[in-house]
Amino acid sequence: MADDQEKELAARASLEFVRDGDVVGLGTGSTAAYAVRFLGERVRAGLKIRGIPTSVQTQNLAASLGIPLTTLEEVQQIDVTIDGADEFDPELRLIKGAGGALLREKIVASATRSEIIIVDSSKQVPVLGKSPLPVEVIQFAQALVSRKISSLGAAVQLKRDRAGEPFVTDEGNHILECDFGRIPDPELLARTLSDMPGVVEHGLFINLASVVLMGIAGEVVEVRRRSKPIP
Repeated sequence: MADDQEKELAARASLEFVRDGDVVGLGTGSTAAYAVRFLGERVRAGLKIRGIPTSVQTQNLAASLGIPLTTLEEVQQIDVTIDGADEFDPELRLIKGAGGALLREKIVASATRSEIIIVDSSKQVPVLGKSPLPVEVIQFAQALVSRKISSLGAAVQLKRDRAGEPFVTDEGNHILECDFGRIPDPELLARTLSDMPGVVEHGLFINLASVVLMGIAGEVVEVRRRSKPIP
């Protein structure tokens, strides 16, 4: 499929940002999984890195590929993170978290010098809001937070797993999938959600992406954000 080819192209291109000796944040999702597999090939060929996975799923994949892993208890500065996104706008603001790992993904991104986002061409949007916004909540506050977010104009539903049961994150929380439609002011919405008691984290990633690598029509287009340049 074209999307898979675009994902693979972007993932291969992202390895150009990884240097020997780096601590590398390992993203979650189908596109990030390509990058983890390619990193595994490089490690087997002699590349020396340490990875910090953003989910148990990615941790298991990286370990199976022989990628040495570390934790934020051992290192608090990550050189480069490679991760995907559900969508990005011209300001490199992102919606992330469809895979359910948004909390750890944002923590890792916040500790990263260079956040490399890899996507296929379907993820580019003029205005955020094409896909639902994931909001991670503690279960105790789920109904309350759902009502508050609904009052902001969103259609809210609980994320469920393949068996139809409530999806449970690696941290034991639930996720609300919130369809706002177009989000003209992502910064305002991000602040509003962050201020709600019971919200653990939301999928608006603002001022975190350093560069987006987008696979499209057999090539990779690179989009940079000026305020966080690649060294």
